Amino acid sequence: MGIFDFLSGEFIDVIHWTDDTRDTMVWRFEREAHEIKYGAKLTVREGQAAVFVHEGQLADVFTPGLYMLETNNMPILTTLNHWDHGFKSPFKSEIYYVNTTRFSDLKWGTKNPIMLRDPEFGPTRLRAFGTYTVKVTDPAVFLREIVGTDGEFTMDEISYQIRNIIVQEFSRVIASSGIPVLDMAANTADLGKLIATAISETMTQYGLTIPELYIENISLPPAVEAALDKRTSMGIAGDLGTFTQYSAAEAMTAAAANPNGGGGMGAGLGMGMGMAMANQMQAGPWGAVVTAPPPPAPPVEHVWHIAVAGKVTGPFSRAAMGRMVTDGTLSRDSQVWTQGQDGWKSADVVTELAQLFTVMPPPPPGA
Repeated sequence: MGIFDFLSGEFIDVIHWTDDTRDTMVWRFEREAHEIKYGAKLTVREGQAAVFVHEGQLADVFTPGLYMLETNNMPILTTLNHWDHGFKSPFKSEIYYVNTTRFSDLKWGTKNPIMLRDPEFGPTRLRAFGTYTVKVTDPAVFLREIVGTDGEFTMDEISYQIRNIIVQEFSRVIASSGIPVLDMAANTADLGKLIATAISETMTQYGLTIPELYIENISLPPAVEAALDKRTSMGIAGDLGTFTQYSAAEAMTAAAANPNGGGGMGAGLGMGMGMAMANQMQAGPWGAVVTAPPPPAPPVEHVWHIAVAGKVTGPFSRAAMGRMVTDGTLSRDSQVWTQGQDGWKSADVVTELAQLFTVMPPPPPGA
């Protein structure tokens, strides 16, 4: 730098900063050898704070306003007061401008799924993501703890650390909340406030605050979401029998409306759907198939007892009774009885046995 440039720098008495980057948090005002002129005017705009560092020590923090840097209110001596040092003041001072506005639309999200015990699903995993805003509340602490001597500090340099803090507290809050996964969507606002409160102590140690934290989405693993979708579909379908009939009717209507679209495929599809619908129409009101009643059980064959000369013989089957008729052992006047019959009766008055006496064999050959 030439002598004229250096002298012009010595007589510049306005210190200010305007930012159009939208992500710069701290910017250091650059001067030749970090020397500040006696009587310089320091302009601090709304949304800014100026931190004055003298000989390596944080001396003061200026809020929005216009300030005159003079020995009566600043602990420094400028170059113009020390011509004997050849424009090299023994007092080195720096001014750091700190952006105190909100940095918004910052992203956060869980890098890996969070394990938790859900009251309904049991052990499960979930992911979450959202946005947050950050603001510098204590410029001196922020400069001392985070920025250091960085002449241009941007939001990207600290956003990763803030995301880690948010995810850590989100994992702890969500695991201990006891809120079922299906109810978390209705409680995202409350969960966001809980997380913002939980991380406020850590953020205060950095000179920062999180005014807003939003949870945009909480998602389950794909396999669990697929099972949940099936469960939801079953709930929407309701009566599965009616739903199947409706689907078959819709398919038949579509096939009939486009008979030439697929050659014989439409007709075949309609026939198949018709058969399926016919089968479904046999279903009961709850989808249960109505089967035909079983055939009646075969009648129980009776067995008979015969009374002859005060003695009872038997039991005999109907076939045995037929043979006895043939050989003359059983006649029409024989007294017979079977279970369920009201007392002894003649064989010819019992319907089942009377038929045995009417069946006469044909005449023998050569008769």
